[in-house]
Amino acid sequence: MLVGGSSARAFLNARLSAPSRVRARLADVPARSDTLVFLPAWNEEENLPAVLDELARELPAIEVLVVDDGSRDRTAHLARAHGAAVLSFEQNRGLRAAIAAGYASASEHGYAYCGRVDADGQHPAAELRRLLDRVRSGACDVAVGSRFVSGDGYEPYRYRPSAARAFGTGLLRRAIAVRLGRPFGDATSGMYAANARALPLLAEPYTSGAPEVESLIRLSQAGLTVDEVPVDMRERAGGESKLRGKTAIKLVVTVVGTLLLYRRAREGRLWPRRPR
Repeated sequence: MLVGGSSARAFLNARLSAPSRVRARLADVPARSDTLVFLPAWNEEENLPAVLDELARELPAIEVLVVDDGSRDRTAHLARAHGAAVLSFEQNRGLRAAIAAGYASASEHGYAYCGRVDADGQHPAAELRRLLDRVRSGACDVAVGSRFVSGDGYEPYRYRPSAARAFGTGLLRRAIAVRLGRPFGDATSGMYAANARALPLLAEPYTSGAPEVESLIRLSQAGLTVDEVPVDMRERAGGESKLRGKTAIKLVVTVVGTLLLYRRAREGRLWPRRPR
């Protein structure tokens, strides 16, 4: 992992001023890893230290970046104290901006691989390691951790959502399957591993309230290979799930709107298909 002090790659500790790209300069320090893992974080001082310590144990050779989305607590301070580099927004700009900044940092600074996990402890580092191993093997360009697919020793129906959440998830699956031309069980998962081919697409600014769904559409349109990989996830350490009560309805509407938006907008401007 990156450590603090003058020997660290100081560019990742700079404050982000541009809205869509990481503009900080690359320090004259050679990368000690070909892999960057980033965590979008907003007021996560309670959960973040344990997440970073787990990453250090499970993936000791990676570099870690916390994208601090304008936190008002000690998120940035604790991230540095636990060995991560920090990229801070002056104010809260939302998850989609933090996601784009994380991938942009990995792309612009030449990492061969990039991972993303949430800062709330929901994503076990051991599962991220499996995703990164899959991408490194060349099996796919992007691996997405899924709670809702089985195989590789992961039992089906290991997660039992509430009736309201199951209804919302079912609608999302049907809408995603129509748009992608394939089933995808956990389209809102934030556990990702990607190779350098995928990073420029994932680093583009997001225009919808469903950045993970937008990512899948971009990757599909570009002809990249995306594997949905069964994983175990924990309960959120804090906060509410996106698929709960009224927020479930709001998320479904947002995702469906994203799918319709891309169906129209990309008729005139598709991301180019990339040669395999």
